[in-house]
Amino acid sequence: MDFTPIARHIFASRAKRTEKWSGLVEELQRKQLTWLLNRAADTEIGRKYGFREILNASDPVAAYQAAVPTVAYDDIRPYAMRMVDGEKDVLWPGVCKRFAQSSGTSGGKSKFVPITNDCLRRNHYPGTSDVVAHYLKMNPKSHLFSGKSLILGGSFANELNLKSDVKVGDLSATLIDRMPKLADMVRVPEKRIALMEDWSEKLPALAEAASKSNITNISGVPSWFLTVIKKVCKIKGADKISDVWPNLEVFFHGGIDFRPYRKEYEALTDPGKMHFMETYNASEGFFAFQNDFSDHSMLLILDGCVFYEFEPLGGGNPIPAWEVKPGKTYELLITSSNGLWRYHLGDTVTVTTNDPVKIRIAGRTRSFINAFGEEVMEDNANRAIEAACEATGAGIANYTAGPYYAHNNRRGHHQWLIEWDKEPDSMDKFREVLDNSLQEVNSDYQAKRAHTIFLDPPEIITARRGLFDDWLSHAGNHKLGGQRKVPRLNNNRSLLDALLEINA
Repeated sequence: MDFTPIARHIFASRAKRTEKWSGLVEELQRKQLTWLLNRAADTEIGRKYGFREILNASDPVAAYQAAVPTVAYDDIRPYAMRMVDGEKDVLWPGVCKRFAQSSGTSGGKSKFVPITNDCLRRNHYPGTSDVVAHYLKMNPKSHLFSGKSLILGGSFANELNLKSDVKVGDLSATLIDRMPKLADMVRVPEKRIALMEDWSEKLPALAEAASKSNITNISGVPSWFLTVIKKVCKIKGADKISDVWPNLEVFFHGGIDFRPYRKEYEALTDPGKMHFMETYNASEGFFAFQNDFSDHSMLLILDGCVFYEFEPLGGGNPIPAWEVKPGKTYELLITSSNGLWRYHLGDTVTVTTNDPVKIRIAGRTRSFINAFGEEVMEDNANRAIEAACEATGAGIANYTAGPYYAHNNRRGHHQWLIEWDKEPDSMDKFREVLDNSLQEVNSDYQAKRAHTIFLDPPEIITARRGLFDDWLSHAGNHKLGGQRKVPRLNNNRSLLDALLEINA
């Protein structure tokens, strides 16, 4: 039975409300900040910065920006860990029992982002509803609810000694675990499989369940989903996933740049039926979604209990959403219902329109590789390189690393281009220690490398002597000398390809 006509009626009001946002950016955003400050006024952070006094100011937004400093995760790590230990009323009212674990800071292997009940009820789940509502609006021919959703999620596997009622893991695991029963009825796989920790067991179980279902839509990270899709095709002996799921019509994707994967997805699906819809749903909140198939920018969710600030690149004070300029790129800061106050997400966004606000993700604020959802940061790389050199007696003059996308039956992996001062005793051992060290310091990389299901071991390429100096001189962007800099990690192949071209 096709429930899409009923769902379309139910979701119509959610799509219509965003049509009224023009001219209301400031009003909606001020309301979000007022609610957040009121809700957290009696918490430790609320008392520290005088939230009640801020609310009584003639301009609460200006007072808030003057009183509360901007922070990165390492600034709030002590607060977050106290919340993990069960303390209440720290960054947000009450006790928080769920935390999204992700990697990427210099202060520890993982960061633990509070996932409060308010954040789930007022942000993450409404954001999901917004995506469905706008997809149904954009595709009048949709039969989305004639079949099931395949949602690819993580698990609650973690390395902390936790209280029995505290769960730490991937955000997707919490979303699946707490999903409303009605939504749970129209998705696969069953929760038992969806939350399995071991991907060597989970992948075949998930693919087997999915291969027997009428899938109309899929949701997840593009790199991970390719592995699942190819596994299902292998089970069914099919060349294209549209032969297995003839009613598949949309991929709700996010987490990493979709552009390197688009052609492969288009080749595996029915081009006359398939749609792709980008979402901006991070551990810290659901912020934006694509609301026009012809426009790859995303509509910023203005009423999702998040107050946004935009910091100009190159310096300057953060500004509220109603002051942004189209065409400008900013670093995004949030204040949200999971207890993050003027928090640097580490993302840069380009504003395409300002009334309402639409954005495109421009990249990260620091050197990283996140082509497969692994979030390897420069600090991770430096630690791993150091360990590999120590284990093999190697010395490095310069290096850079970037992604190699799956091609010609090769899985995706990282390529490391290294100019040696002293070559390692064993190149194989160097690669092994590098790989293992990255897994030790980065839980996201560890998950992608588990059992070599999603990501192959790294590839080491030796650079000729003087390669990086030659590139720096040729590029013209840097002067040789003490201040020369080679980007260590890159989330695309532009630098690697340029270096490999002259590596002769």
